[in-house]
Amino acid sequence: MTLIPVAGPSITQLEIDYVADAAAHSWGDNANTYYERFHAAFSEYVGVRHAVSLPSCTSGLHLSLAALGIGPGDEVIVPDVTWIASVAPVRYVGATPVFCDIDPDTWCLSVDSFRECITERTKAVVPVEIYGSMPNWDALLRVAREHGISVVEDAAEAFGSQYGGKMAGSFGETGCFSFHGSKTVTTGEGGMLVTDDSDLFDRILFLRDHGRVPGDVSFVNAEVAFKYKMSAMQAAMGLAQVERAQELVKKKRTVFGWYRDRLEGVDGIFLNTEPEGVLNSYWMSTVILDPGFGLDKFDVIRELKARGIATRPFFSPLSSLPAFAASEQAKRASGRNIIGYRISRYGINLPSGLQLQETDVRRVCNALKEILGGTPWK
Repeated sequence: MTLIPVAGPSITQLEIDYVADAAAHSWGDNANTYYERFHAAFSEYVGVRHAVSLPSCTSGLHLSLAALGIGPGDEVIVPDVTWIASVAPVRYVGATPVFCDIDPDTWCLSVDSFRECITERTKAVVPVEIYGSMPNWDALLRVAREHGISVVEDAAEAFGSQYGGKMAGSFGETGCFSFHGSKTVTTGEGGMLVTDDSDLFDRILFLRDHGRVPGDVSFVNAEVAFKYKMSAMQAAMGLAQVERAQELVKKKRTVFGWYRDRLEGVDGIFLNTEPEGVLNSYWMSTVILDPGFGLDKFDVIRELKARGIATRPFFSPLSSLPAFAASEQAKRASGRNIIGYRISRYGINLPSGLQLQETDVRRVCNALKEILGGTPWK
């Protein structure tokens, strides 16, 4: 039985050629060539002034918070249901994460819950565009501006998504992307930070290279800061991927379309949404199952694995994790974030790799329907 993987990249001769060229020539006076091309292509795609490559999206979130001056005594609001990387940088800078609930349709940060979580200590919010979905940016930004709250956009999973014609990553003071091997655009590991704020960008460049002015060769460090860079070979791969962005996002949407054709309208199965004015890049094609099936996400994941199909569980609430067991904010969230706790228990990320064929999706859907007690599709 051939395993259907949950994720996977699209690598062509273009990526191979660029990486080989970087390995051979990106040294000395040519060391920055692929970085500059990658940053320029990426910022143009997102529609922002500045971009800088990093080793991860996590490092981008960390740099954003540090550059904004967030620290001990401050609170940063994050959606409760997301990967821990969205909140770990809040701890890195010594601030307190506050977990808010998610929207029942988009699964992104609930604007109503965001508003309810604001206190006089709230300095920033980290909206997460989970699985490619987009939050209600109009309402979210309105609340943030009313209260003077900085917005650090976690677009790790939303490359290519749009809201009102604007690209994911272009809404916050900063936007941060992931190039993990599972992502739509990949460099194996890696990330990108984008911003329109030139002063903030200068501060970020300073902090990412051990607290020295870009271009400094005297090794005179003004502050103790960080070392957050990717290699030229990664930048070369990223450049090739961004040059193929339209193709990659189209394939993601095609894969979701195959799932939608078979699963939309099936009783008890709920899929990713695409509200009016939104273009969802569908990094992960995801199903939420009705509790009436009597199966939680781990039950179904085990059954699919037995049939040669790899999946991922919908993220569990951060406030439910052992990592935050001692947090007073986690205790409050566990009793407050009703929607996140309800949805996450029954959510599954189906195979969504760029190498998938329609026959693979048909096999996944037939297996899922069999597990749920229905008759497979022909």
